[in-house]
Amino acid sequence: MGMDRLLSWIEPIVGAPAAMPGSELLILAAALLLAGALVGLLAGLFGIGGGTLIVPILYETFAWFSIPDDVRMPLCVGTSLAIIIPTSISSFSAHRTKGSVDMAILRAWIWPVVAGVLIGTALARFAPMAVFKLAFILVSLVTVARLLFAEKLPRLGADLPTGGPMAGYGFTIGAISSLIGIGGGLVANMVMTLHGRAIHQSVATSAGIGVLVSLPGAVGYAVAGWDKVGLPPLSLGFVSLIGLMLLMPTSLATARLGASLAHRISRRQLELAFAAYLGVVSLRFLLNMAGSA
Repeated sequence: MGMDRLLSWIEPIVGAPAAMPGSELLILAAALLLAGALVGLLAGLFGIGGGTLIVPILYETFAWFSIPDDVRMPLCVGTSLAIIIPTSISSFSAHRTKGSVDMAILRAWIWPVVAGVLIGTALARFAPMAVFKLAFILVSLVTVARLLFAEKLPRLGADLPTGGPMAGYGFTIGAISSLIGIGGGLVANMVMTLHGRAIHQSVATSAGIGVLVSLPGAVGYAVAGWDKVGLPPLSLGFVSLIGLMLLMPTSLATARLGASLAHRISRRQLELAFAAYLGVVSLRFLLNMAGSA
């Protein structure tokens, strides 16, 4: 009764609870706690967070509760971007304090990245789910290639370009990141290192990209899914508030365990394991798309 009363109070903001009874909501909460624990474990193990871990795990979790596929993927992406906000801000602040962030790159990318994010979130309302899955598969496969064949990949230039090409990079980073629910660091870091920037500077500057992507991205997904049918209770558009509240604490709790396990494995073994993980996720999305065709 208490759960039903709580849901009736917040219905005008986050949607009607009729689609999921209170008992199922509690089961969903338990599943999300377990999902958060898995996200933290993998993040600590592979040394990477963000959408490449959160989105696939949320996708499988929401599938257990028959969330319709036409809203499931953007719900996962929007929730992922919301979860990334505090970690992006914290990471950027720490790197900037150490003087590792190239602020000139961030200034050049602010508006192009934000423009790309806004386009990506607008697509979230109208684009078929295949667009999200294909974008995720593309980034995953490029990442796998980088992990497996880093020394064989060609350099794109001695340094980053200026003007239009630089703005084009920023727009692409924002659009792709907002479509697959990552903070942008994975793509931005790849672009900078392939243009000869040092890895430490690339990682630090990419943390700032995470702020530029996650803040407008989460707001955009909340607006894009505001009146969508089929979302679970406690959803603010395409942002699951219950997912946001439950994934963060449990992921933080298990991240240390993952990091501890990582120290027992060689760097190459970690790279191969993460590449295998991304390959499995990509295959899962491909099979899902084939089954829906």
